[in-house]
Amino acid sequence: MVIRHLEILEAIAETGTFTGAAKKLYITQSAVSHAVAELEKQAGTALFERLPKGVALTRCGASLLEESRGILTACRNLDRRMLHLEENTPVNIVSSITIASFLLPEILRELRTSSPQIRLSVRVASANAAIDILQRGNADIAFWEGAAPKGNFETILLGSYNLCAACAPNFDVSLKAISPDRLCRYPLLLREQGSAIRDTLDNTLALANLKAEPVWESVNSLALIKAAEAGLGITILPEKLLSDSLLLKKLRLVNLDNMKMENQMLALFHRDKYITKPFRLLIDQLKNRNKIYSL
Repeated sequence: MVIRHLEILEAIAETGTFTGAAKKLYITQSAVSHAVAELEKQAGTALFERLPKGVALTRCGASLLEESRGILTACRNLDRRMLHLEENTPVNIVSSITIASFLLPEILRELRTSSPQIRLSVRVASANAAIDILQRGNADIAFWEGAAPKGNFETILLGSYNLCAACAPNFDVSLKAISPDRLCRYPLLLREQGSAIRDTLDNTLALANLKAEPVWESVNSLALIKAAEAGLGITILPEKLLSDSLLLKKLRLVNLDNMKMENQMLALFHRDKYITKPFRLLIDQLKNRNKIYSL
C-alpha cells in the first residue's frame, strides 16, 4: 500500500473529479488515474462510480477511505513532528556520584531556566562505570572526576574539588597534622574502590608505600558522613560534601601532613558524535562555565 495513493483517493473524494484531485495535490491527471488503477487492482474491485460530471465513491471505495483516515492522520502528524524531531530528542547524561551530588543539579537547573523545553535523562554511576556507559554509546555526555581518560573525547573542565579528612568533634585524633602512615592506623570510612575519590586517596597513599584498609566502604557519601558524625572513624570526601556537617559542628577537619588531594571535574563526549540542538545548548552552557572558572 502506497501512502500517496491513499492521499489521491481522499483528494478525489473531496473534489469529486480526477482533475480536481490533480490540482489539489499538484500532480498530473494521468498520475491520479494511474494511482486509482493501482488501488482498484489491489482491491480487486471498483472504488469509484464514473459519472457524467465526475466520480463518486463506491461502497468499497468509501470503506477504503474510512480505513485510510487514521493512517493519513498519523502520517501528517509524523510529518509535523519530524520538523521538530531533533528539538524533541532527549540528552542522555551519565554522571559520577560525587558530581551528581552537588554540581550537576546546579548545571541542569541553569539549563532548565534558559531552555525550559529541553529534555534530559540522567543516570548516576561510579566514575569508571560512567566512562564505560559513554564508550558503549549509551550516553551522550559523561560527567567525570579525575584525570581525563584516554580516548577520542572532547573535554570540558568544570572545576575541581579538594579531598578532606573529617571526624566527629570528640573523635580521638590529634589536632596537629598527622602523617599518611598514622592516618592509616585509624578506622577509615571510605568510598568504594573504583570511585574517583578512592582512586585519588589510594594513589596518594601509594606514593608512601601505604594502603588504606577501611572499616566502612560505601558508594554512598552521605552514609560515610553519618558514620563519621557517629564517631565511627575518619572519612575522606570532597570538602563540598562535608560543608553542612562542618558548619553544624557535627564534624571537624583532620589536618593531614603532606597529603594534598584534588580532583578535576570534567564533562566528556565523543569528538565524532553528532551534536543535536538540545545537546549543543548543554555543551555551550558548560563551555561558558569553563570560561568563568578559568577567570
